[in-house]
Amino acid sequence: MNNLILVRHGQSLWNQEKRFTGWADIDLTEKGKTEAAEAGGLIKKLNLNFHTCFTSKLTRAIRSSKIILKVLGDDKTKVVESSALNERHYGDLTSLNKDETIKKYGFDQVQVWRRSFDTAPPPMDEEHPYKNKIDSNILCESLKDTFDRVVPYYIKQIEPLVKEKKNILIIFHGNSCRALLMKIFNISKNKIVKFEIPTGNPLLIKFNNSKVADYKYLNVNRAKKIFFNI
Repeated sequence: MNNLILVRHGQSLWNQEKRFTGWADIDLTEKGKTEAAEAGGLIKKLNLNFHTCFTSKLTRAIRSSKIILKVLGDDKTKVVESSALNERHYGDLTSLNKDETIKKYGFDQVQVWRRSFDTAPPPMDEEHPYKNKIDSNILCESLKDTFDRVVPYYIKQIEPLVKEKKNILIIFHGNSCRALLMKIFNISKNKIVKFEIPTGNPLLIKFNNSKVADYKYLNVNRAKKIFFNI
């Protein structure tokens, strides 16, 4: 039996400020660093040897991965960074406070932008303060758009390692994690709208002959409900 562990990065500065982050390259808070260290401690108790640690190209995920691997005392695991695992691009909502955005557009509209599967937020305007700070031609993404880059990367780069019975660690973001879980657990686009990913709480997925055998959050006190069955 082998293991795939998924970790959403620790709390970022904009998580704390309730701002839409997306592809903006925002660092961790002190709490986020602590969450990453605690995630490392939980993983360490499993006494696993990892083949590869995959992470996005964004600082909050990279820093979380470095903290986790340091806690593990692991300087041998290969680390692979890819923008395919980046957070969903929130377009023109990037940097906006979520509560203020709800006041302006209404809860229902913001909920559609945040949680629907195939509706993207407004594209990033040329005058947006983060337009030139994000190295991408993408102007916005729906969860479907995120799914369409995360899942092919997983199938090509990560799934073969799972099938070879390697232990794999992925440290990335709420929406890229949601997209990947849709593939691994065959979650419908209707159910995924209810799915929340807690920061810094490792989700352990056990495989037996490439099939999911079991799954659980390592910190049961910070676990979010899982709306699906194997």
